[in-house]
Amino acid sequence: MTLNILFMSITIKKHKPSFNEYDHDQMVTKQYEKNRLKQESVRLF
Repeated sequence: MTLNILFMSITIKKHKPSFNEYDHDQMVTKQYEKNRLKQESVRLF
């Protein structure tokens, strides 16, 4: 009887965002906040 065992190795690397990704994320966050504030101001009327 032969027992075959498969060993797998998984490597996980932490993603380090580049300057462009960071800049884009900041821009998206600002736009999101701006839109959220606009929606809240429209609801008050």
